[in-house]
Amino acid sequence: MATSLQVNRFCIRAAYDNFGGKSGALSFRKPLTVRCSGDVASSSSVAVDLDNFDAKTFRHDLTRSKNYNRKGFGHKEETLELMNQEYTSDIIKKLKENGNEYTWGNVRVKLAEAYGFCWGVERAVQIAYEARKQFPYEKIWLTNEIIHNPTVNKRLEEMEVEVIPIEEGKKQFDVVNKSNVVVFPAFGAGVDEMLTLNEKNVQIVDTTCPWVAKVWNTVEKHKKGDYTSIIHGKYAHEETIATASFAGAYIIVKNMTEAIYVCDYILGGELDGSSSTKEAFMEKFKYATSKGFDPDRDLVKVGIANQTTMLKGETEEIGKLVERTMMQKYGVENVNDHFISFNTICDQHLTSSRNFRGPWDPLILD
Repeated sequence: MATSLQVNRFCIRAAYDNFGGKSGALSFRKPLTVRCSGDVASSSSVAVDLDNFDAKTFRHDLTRSKNYNRKGFGHKEETLELMNQEYTSDIIKKLKENGNEYTWGNVRVKLAEAYGFCWGVERAVQIAYEARKQFPYEKIWLTNEIIHNPTVNKRLEEMEVEVIPIEEGKKQFDVVNKSNVVVFPAFGAGVDEMLTLNEKNVQIVDTTCPWVAKVWNTVEKHKKGDYTSIIHGKYAHEETIATASFAGAYIIVKNMTEAIYVCDYILGGELDGSSSTKEAFMEKFKYATSKGFDPDRDLVKVGIANQTTMLKGETEEIGKLVERTMMQKYGVENVNDHFISFNTICDQHLTSSRNFRGPWDPLILD
C-alpha cells in the first residue's frame, strides 16, 4: 500500500479540529449590548450605540492605541530556536534523511515538498513567544488556543500563558485584570471580545493572520453595500465566529451541499429540489445565520467570503455556483446588482497539495 504523508502548511493538527502602555477605552452613546454568534459567548457585555457602531472604525482605532501590538517585540532571534523545535519529530527527521520518502513495514510514506506552518501561523506563534519574553512577569491570557497544534499549545502552557476559562459556554473575561496581557490567536477575535478587552484597558497582543483580517475587510464591504455575506466555513470555528462578528447579514455554509441547498431556495426549488419551506431553511441554518435573518429578504444581494482553512477549490466552486444562481434569478445583465466577490482565499493553505503529485493515497495532518 502506498500512502503519502502530506503536512499542510497552514497548521499541523492531528485529530484536532473544531486555530506596555495604556489608552482610554473608546466611547459610544446608547447603552446596548453587543453579542456575536457562536457556541461560546463572552461573559461580559459592552455598552455601545448599536445603530451607529462601525466595527471597521473601532478596529482601526484599536490597532492604533498605545496598548495594542501586532508586530512583535524585537525578540525574533531569541525565539527562533523554539520555533525550529516545532518543526522536528522522529518521523520528519527520518523522512528528510531519506530523500523525503521512507517505508515503514508495508507502508511507504512521502513527505510533501511544502510542510509545517504557513507564514500566518508561524508569525502568530513567534509573536506569542515574544510576548512572554517582553512581559516576563505579567499574567498573560489567550482568548483561544493560539493555533490547533498540541505541541505549541503545550509549550505556551509551560510558559504560563493561559487560555481564558469557559464556564457554561461563556468565556470568563472577569478573570482578566487591567495589568494583564491578552493575546488574540491566529484565528482572530470577535468584535465583542475586542470591545470587552478595550474597556478593561489591558495590553493586547494581536497575532491574527493578515489573511483572516483580509476576510474581515471583505465582509465589511458586503455590509456597507447591503450585501449578505455567504461565508464558506464552520459556524462553530473560532475564525468564522470572528468573521461573522464583522459582517452584517450572513449565512454560513460548510460545504457544497449546503451551498446548493441555499441556491436551490433562491431559485424556488428549480436547481435540484433539495430545499423546501422557509421554516425548514431556518431550522437547517439556525446556528449559522445572523440575528433576524430572513432568506426571502437577505438572499437578494449576496457576496462570498470564507474561513481561510477551508479548501480553496471548494470556496471557488461555491462562488461560481452562487454567481450562476443570481444570473439565472435576475439575468446576466443584472448580476452585478445581486452578486459581489472579492478574493479572500489564502493561497498558502493549499501550497503543499499543489506541490504534491503522484499515485499516492493522501494523508493530510491539518
